[in-house]
Amino acid sequence: MTIKAALRRDRSTGRATRVKAQGKFLFANGKKLYLRGVTYGTFRPQPDGTMFPPPEVVEADFRGMIEARVNSIRTYTVPPAWLLDLAVSFGLYVLVGIPWEQHIRFLDDRKTRKGIERTIRDAVDSCGAHPAVLAYLVGNEIPAPIVRWYGRRRIEAWLRRLYQVAKREDPGALVAYVNYPTTEYLDLSFTDFVCFNVYLETPERLQAYLARLQNLAGEKPLVMTEIGLDSRRNGLERQAEVLEWQIREVFAEGCAGVFVFAWTDEWHRGGYDIEDWDFGLMNRDRNAKPALAAVAGAFAEVPFPAMRLWPRVSVVVCSYNGARTIGDTFEALQHVEYPNFEVILVDDGSKDATAAIGLEFGVRVISTENRGLSNARNTGYEAATGEIVAYVDDDAYPEVHWLHYLAHRFMQRDWAGVGGPNLPPAGDGMIAECVANSPGGPVHVLVSDIEAEHIPGCNMAFRKAALEGTGGFDPRFRTAGDDVDICWRLLNSGAHIGFHAGAMVWHHRRNSVRTYWKQQRGYGRAEALLERKWPERYNAPGHLSWAGRLYGRGLTTALTRAPGRIYQGHAGSALFQSVYQPAPGTLASLPQMPEWYMAVLGLAAITALGTIWLPLLAAGPLLLIALGAPLGQASLDAARATFSERRGVRAWPRHLLTGLLRVMQPIARLSGRIEYGLTPWRRRGRGLALPFAITESAWREEWQSIEARTQTLASALKQQEAAWRPGGDFDAWDFEVRGGMLSSARLLSSVEEHGGGRQLVLFRAWPEISNFALGLIGATSGLALAAGFDGAWAAAAVLALIAGAITLRSIWEAALAMGAVKVTIAEYQEAAQ
Repeated sequence: MTIKAALRRDRSTGRATRVKAQGKFLFANGKKLYLRGVTYGTFRPQPDGTMFPPPEVVEADFRGMIEARVNSIRTYTVPPAWLLDLAVSFGLYVLVGIPWEQHIRFLDDRKTRKGIERTIRDAVDSCGAHPAVLAYLVGNEIPAPIVRWYGRRRIEAWLRRLYQVAKREDPGALVAYVNYPTTEYLDLSFTDFVCFNVYLETPERLQAYLARLQNLAGEKPLVMTEIGLDSRRNGLERQAEVLEWQIREVFAEGCAGVFVFAWTDEWHRGGYDIEDWDFGLMNRDRNAKPALAAVAGAFAEVPFPAMRLWPRVSVVVCSYNGARTIGDTFEALQHVEYPNFEVILVDDGSKDATAAIGLEFGVRVISTENRGLSNARNTGYEAATGEIVAYVDDDAYPEVHWLHYLAHRFMQRDWAGVGGPNLPPAGDGMIAECVANSPGGPVHVLVSDIEAEHIPGCNMAFRKAALEGTGGFDPRFRTAGDDVDICWRLLNSGAHIGFHAGAMVWHHRRNSVRTYWKQQRGYGRAEALLERKWPERYNAPGHLSWAGRLYGRGLTTALTRAPGRIYQGHAGSALFQSVYQPAPGTLASLPQMPEWYMAVLGLAAITALGTIWLPLLAAGPLLLIALGAPLGQASLDAARATFSERRGVRAWPRHLLTGLLRVMQPIARLSGRIEYGLTPWRRRGRGLALPFAITESAWREEWQSIEARTQTLASALKQQEAAWRPGGDFDAWDFEVRGGMLSSARLLSSVEEHGGGRQLVLFRAWPEISNFALGLIGATSGLALAAGFDGAWAAAAVLALIAGAITLRSIWEAALAMGAVKVTIAEYQEAAQ
């Protein structure tokens, strides 16, 4: 029997031991696998055409690799069967590179394209399902000029095609493409994991770029397929020093693996031996360089050095009737490898076996009456003995190095809090998978690659001192919104919140449509509570705009989103080429908002009036467009949703259900908002004042800065629960106070400086009726007149009543806003006396 036949006979065994990608990491035989790799080749061809050294040399190389703690190699050519067999015998995985002509215009000729596809097929077939194969690489660094020539979309489509060719030949294999910074902008989200070759020679730049790549990788593992340093130009000791910190930095930033370029200084390319660089850990005579010992030392301590002094962490799990899933949480926490932590269960009045399960796992249990999530979180941190308090939900469970990554980020800077991603586990069922691809899930919001505006409550950690300094979580948030509130309060105090992509937890999504609806309604109620406490962060219709960017699956994309622009440098010469995606405009974003459905109802009412005046039926097409926008958006987003591959399971039912959930979610969120008063017609303010401009003043005997004055005014507005926002850098006013959606008042303050630090503070305030309100009044008034001229008196009366109601509402809102402003000025005047 030939070797190839034997391999095919053992295909089922190979599949049972194959590496899998799960979340941000790789796993083999159910255990986490960090790739500690070196690149191997390319070598001068042997007389028989083999692209590797003789077996006895390869065997010696593999023995040296094992001694250096290497567990994987990356090849640039397809290895022969005997090399794969040797790799298995040494316990090495092989990342198989499949070479093809990438530096030429390969897409121009159909015969060339077919030849490349055949090369991929033959390479995968020649390896069979060999247990040594880690994954297949269907390309490596297509030159940036070639990508620029064809355009990113054609290259992305071509690489997707090669990925599919490899998958059809071996469905159980992992398949990827090796990218590099100059074509960073390529969207290769279809690959099984993300690979990059990166050569950066300072720790700060490498750390920053790794964080960026982690966010580009999203929910997939990130593997650095080449790092290295040329010892010929930099010296042997410098090479060893740089490689050691490069490896440590790669793993500290949550990467699934790294391949050092290269095992030896041998490098053969294009028919020539390359002899003007020396990137190897061994020289051409197979003598070790100092870098080999440095790499071995770093590989021995993956992902972090064992002797590092780690801060104590208290893990707090808050639960109300969480017995169905909390066992998974405690089971996973038992396998967390962090050396210094405790687990506290706060049982918030559960009526099921939650507390008993906690006792069974030996965790510290604190039982209270049902007081809500925020109170439970406060109970947890107050009882904590660690300097860091990490929260994980009772329907989530952490990855084994979760606490290491959180603590590592805390130790880098004086972060008040640190969070990480939460990913849906496999095997929760079709509905849970569709929910994971729908909006409204727990997502993190980042203002940079490692700094967050918000971290979700299912995976967040804070310094205990920071929680104590803010007074802990606000008890008004009983089920949701507590995480958003605590993040905003910390940011307002001048603190910073970090993010680490490796600090991953698995988070079960809702597994029924009913519970998803209930969850989204609850989030709507939480938004209403947040808006009352943080009105300055919401616009007039009641929509929150984040300063940072949202990351996570299930996000809604604007239908008319502008295409991203690639920074290419002059003639495509930039070394790092990134996509700059402009934020969608207001008009494009409107169909994403729950309030859009209220506009639909308004158009439906106008169309219905067409029964008494036919011209109003012209609103019908607008109504169809308004209905079609969210439906079309949901359909497009559902079509882009990604699902796990299952034999015998069709994809279309999952896409259909995801589309229905996407339509349902904003309606559920809107109903929760309305229930708790977050509506476009909400009133704010405690008094009324005539909606006319006013001028006031206040005499101060003590000098006060501009910052202190604006803070005093903001505090007074908050105490009234007024809806307000501060003026921006280009606004000629200090505060805008909203009486509702239609009208507001604006406040401007100034000061006359007098001797001895005395000040005369001046105030001017005036009402503002919004352009939206004026437009509505004008449109309905015009239609009323037109209906009257047409003799449709019933329609004219209805439209006139609508115009009058909008006018009166606008005046009333302006009076409310002016009332809030007058009270604020009066309180300032009283305090200044």
